[in-house]
Amino acid sequence: MTNEVELAPVTAASHEHPPKDKKEEHDDEVHVEVTEELDEELEKLLKTDYSHGLTTAEHQERLEKFGKNEIPEKKQSPILKFLSYFVGSIAFLLEFATIISAVVGKWTEFGILVFVLITNAVIGFVEEARAESALDALKNTLALKTRCWRDGALIEVDSALLVPGDIIALRLGDIVPADCRLLGVGVTGEETEGALQIDQAALTGESLPVHKKKGSIAFSSSIVKQGQMLAVVTKTGIHTYIGRAANLISMTNDVGHFQKIIGAIGNFLVIVTLVMVAILLIYLCVAKGRTFLKALVQVLVLTVAAIPVGLPTILSVTMALGAKELAKKSVIVKRLTAIEELASVAILCSDKTGTLTKNELTFDDPFLTVKGNLNGKTEGEKYTAEELLLIAYTASEPGAQDAIESAVRAAAEEKVSALKNRTGGTHTIPGYKVNNFIPFNPNSKYTEATTTNLETGEKFRSIKGAPQVILRMCGGHEEGQKSVIDFAKRGLRSLGVAKTIDEEMTKFELVGMISLLDPPRDDSAQTIKDCAQYGVSVKMITGDQLIIAKEVAYRLDMNRTILNAESLTDESIDKAALIERIEKCDGFAQVIPEHKYRVVELLQEKGHLVGMTGDGVNDAPALKKANVGIAVEGCTDAARSAADIVLLAAGLSTIVDGIKTSRAIFQRMRSYALYRIASTIHFLLFFFITVLVFDWSLSDTLVLMITVLNDAATLVISVDNTTISKRPDKWRLGQLITLSFVLGFTLMIISFAHFFVGVYALGYDYKTIACAEAGLGGCDFRLNSLMYLNISSCPHFVIFSTRVPGYFWTNIPHWLFIVIILGTQVIAMVMAIVGVPAFDGGPIGVGGGFAVIGISLLCTFLLDFIKVQVFRHWNFELTAKLWPVPSRRADLASRRERQVVIKRYLQNVKKVRKVVNVIYATLAFKTAAKRKWKSVGAAPAASTEELVNLA
Repeated sequence: MTNEVELAPVTAASHEHPPKDKKEEHDDEVHVEVTEELDEELEKLLKTDYSHGLTTAEHQERLEKFGKNEIPEKKQSPILKFLSYFVGSIAFLLEFATIISAVVGKWTEFGILVFVLITNAVIGFVEEARAESALDALKNTLALKTRCWRDGALIEVDSALLVPGDIIALRLGDIVPADCRLLGVGVTGEETEGALQIDQAALTGESLPVHKKKGSIAFSSSIVKQGQMLAVVTKTGIHTYIGRAANLISMTNDVGHFQKIIGAIGNFLVIVTLVMVAILLIYLCVAKGRTFLKALVQVLVLTVAAIPVGLPTILSVTMALGAKELAKKSVIVKRLTAIEELASVAILCSDKTGTLTKNELTFDDPFLTVKGNLNGKTEGEKYTAEELLLIAYTASEPGAQDAIESAVRAAAEEKVSALKNRTGGTHTIPGYKVNNFIPFNPNSKYTEATTTNLETGEKFRSIKGAPQVILRMCGGHEEGQKSVIDFAKRGLRSLGVAKTIDEEMTKFELVGMISLLDPPRDDSAQTIKDCAQYGVSVKMITGDQLIIAKEVAYRLDMNRTILNAESLTDESIDKAALIERIEKCDGFAQVIPEHKYRVVELLQEKGHLVGMTGDGVNDAPALKKANVGIAVEGCTDAARSAADIVLLAAGLSTIVDGIKTSRAIFQRMRSYALYRIASTIHFLLFFFITVLVFDWSLSDTLVLMITVLNDAATLVISVDNTTISKRPDKWRLGQLITLSFVLGFTLMIISFAHFFVGVYALGYDYKTIACAEAGLGGCDFRLNSLMYLNISSCPHFVIFSTRVPGYFWTNIPHWLFIVIILGTQVIAMVMAIVGVPAFDGGPIGVGGGFAVIGISLLCTFLLDFIKVQVFRHWNFELTAKLWPVPSRRADLASRRERQVVIKRYLQNVKKVRKVVNVIYATLAFKTAAKRKWKSVGAAPAASTEELVNLA
């Protein structure tokens, strides 16, 4: 083939710094090019004749080899997805109880349990079905059509049919259809040294469009902002830069934090239940001689009692109502469980461009020179910012799509008085006439205009461009050179502006330097402070250069400990040390999607719950990987679909609202979980002992009524008042289960007190099972009603206590919450007072009903006191001792080592302070002595006593 463009192959994927001319050592823009690794076999396929392109046969062969230029889809069957909600610890308990109910012919209980199972599954399925597919959105970002050389003709083809080696034409406004290498050849075949200006902010996070010349890689889904050039396709589909992002998303199938917590609670209850059921079955069949079916009937009540029937439903409803509340604050929740996880987030990784910043270049504080500086003048009247912008405006191209030109024109139109009030054409300059304009040239690196001042008739040339070029044309300027270096060190983009001051228009005088920066959003700094007040550390992540990241961090009042992304892949750094470095730093620069994903992954390995905000395609994998992915306003479809939460209002301020609301919701959920687990343990212990020792239990219908009726009433916890924690919330399962066991054990003692009073003081018969089995009439079921009312009311009132970590009266419940909870127990009291034979209940009278309710209310104070004491004396060391899993033991050892280091550090500080105090005292003594001597003139040597008095 002919017309092959020889390009040096790109080797390993890396960040390469392009060579800099020494004269331009401090130029303001040094793009860090992200390169891609191409193997030798692929390189051979890229030597296509750019004037002819591939033949149809070559294209077909490569299409079969590499496949279509699209991202493959992986979809789960809706049926399998729905069935997956019948899997899990609590679901297994429900199914176990349902099967037993059917075997022993308890069809009422069977129907109730089946209804609960299906309800829980439907709620979960409908909630998950609302989420969009991230892979679909990534696929839709690809260009649909592109112009390609094929069989010697430039034709339009489907982007999905492109293959490596295809020659494609890129022009202004085109979406790049695949990763491709620029050939340095114009669309019509002429060689060019020009460059394409490409916006790849959505892919790499860089705030400025980048200039790409011959040999550079243009990434799929980036947008051509200026120029035109032929390119050869290097990678397609899943192998492209954006394809790797899609692959990272498809690899992310972690079980959510909330599901893990519910699973852990369910596993605990399953293990306890199975052990107790096995013991009872053996005892009833062997010791009591019961048939297996009859034993199952008695075991059924224990199984039903063990099931926190409403746990998944109530938690889902609580989160759904919270999502509705957040929607009013422009925070849309796609995945309900993200609300719980947001309350526990300790680290928020935020994309910089478009999230913390506005993603638009704006005018910053400029450098201004003294008028007449060309003649060596260094003091006097300076050019004003308005004059600087006006002169720059004359040398700006009207209607240009270039980001820098647009920023300069926008700043001038906002700040220059003459431009604010102008009439007529949008490109006119009142009082001036632009006679001639020369656009930007890559070789000269500046724009130029010849302008006439209509009032004075003065003509002058104005130039605007690369600082070093403008300084050279002005004959140099020391202060101007220093300003360029200062801007470069701070990551600001700078432009030199100069004008002629002589009639011949040959002598240029420097007017000043324009500095441009993608500025922080107005609310970003305050949001970071607010997050810190709630114990959330914000880390900035950007594809921009290190110096730009540090400047933005400074303007956001953050520390400037920003790491270069290369450290994330440095194999020489120990993993533990790397994680510690990530924890301590304030952000990362020059990152690519894999780096963002890696940051989130490493922080999660350390046990942190991580939030991630972003708006671009490059953020999608990390958004998916994070515990809570947050897509900000104006985000791409890919980011929106990968996220769990979508912000509709600009900026991050609504995240603080989300944190506060989610923590209120978390407190409600934890309150219910504590109450429900304590109640379940109470049921299990009490019925296990009564069946084992007294051969007595409530009817399974009454137990099921208690669980369903009380849980239904507890739904109002979603509107209850609560307190908002200033630190990230945690479930602390060790503390939760231990406290639940303590409360459950106390409730069991209270229930046995009622049981013994009923049997031995009131004379109620507890041998109701034997009476019913014998078919004798007139069985005494009053004990059933007594225990039903106690077991219904006493544990239910505990929820007033579990609402807050302190005493329950420190935060008054919502009036609706009080009414509903008390209302359900009034119903239970009426049932106990009159007795319901259909449920094997006998009447205990008005006095008995009110007595039981009164005792239950008084016991609430006792249980509340126990709860407060447990909270006050609980610490991580106690958790590690009671639940000594390997991770907790290792964490405890690490904390102890750190305490030793801190203690040693504080001791050293104390010693240093003593030395400093002595030095201060000595200095004060010397100063006082000198002052005294100066006041009296030369003095003889003072005695020790006199010196002490002076001091």
